[in-house]
Amino acid sequence: MAITHFEQFNALHQGDRPLILPNIWDAASAQLAQAAGAPAIATSSAAVAWSLGYADGGNLPILEHLRAIERILRVSHVPVSIDIEDGYSTDPARVAELVETLCDLGVVGINIEDGSGSPQLLEEKILAIRSTLTARKTRPLFINARTDVYLNDADNSKEALKEVIQRLARYQNAGASGGFIPGLISPIDTQQLAKEISMPLNLMLLPGMEKPAQLWKAGIRRLSWGPALFQSSYAFFSNRVTNLLSDQNPTDIFDHKLTYHYLNNLAINPE
Repeated sequence: MAITHFEQFNALHQGDRPLILPNIWDAASAQLAQAAGAPAIATSSAAVAWSLGYADGGNLPILEHLRAIERILRVSHVPVSIDIEDGYSTDPARVAELVETLCDLGVVGINIEDGSGSPQLLEEKILAIRSTLTARKTRPLFINARTDVYLNDADNSKEALKEVIQRLARYQNAGASGGFIPGLISPIDTQQLAKEISMPLNLMLLPGMEKPAQLWKAGIRRLSWGPALFQSSYAFFSNRVTNLLSDQNPTDIFDHKLTYHYLNNLAINPE
């Protein structure tokens, strides 16, 4: 029997190295990530919103988001996880309905965050998602519960780690499959967190962090970039347009291997 995308995705969190998860935002970035060898891909909510002309933070209309997800799934042959911010509602039942729709489309994982809200609310959303998926016998789902404690605590106080441990324990008990802690950089805190929480942990790669191999030894099983790949790609675009408009001729704009024929063939025959 062929292994399912969910089984593939779940197994990638159990290997002898961390899952390196490129954050994509549209069909083209999804195709390029897969062609580069990514075993799975995940969206960045910020990157998806920006690519469609909306600000991050719940401003992207759900129907537009769903259409973007459908375009990504159309060209994807690896597991796909979707960032849904806080679920776009304070009503756990509505969040569960959205997640069920994503599962029906073929999504195998989600990121859902507590943001500036209470841990109890995210706990209730996770419980509602699990209850709905179980009752309707929907396909399995990897729920990556994100806590923004370190992002909201600019000083990374000693209380931050304690709060993160408490929140992730609640989310795991509610049915989360993994925990995502953007903003956590400290190797000491990382090791302590991995000792306290048994589900796979995900960090956002940031400047100054240890290499993936060291992070795996510390207990981290998944690494992602957030919107960094989008920002890097569009920074190149912005800089070259600025140079062109100032009557410069940046010849390095042609210094790449993404030829017309390569990209067109990739669109016709996704790798």
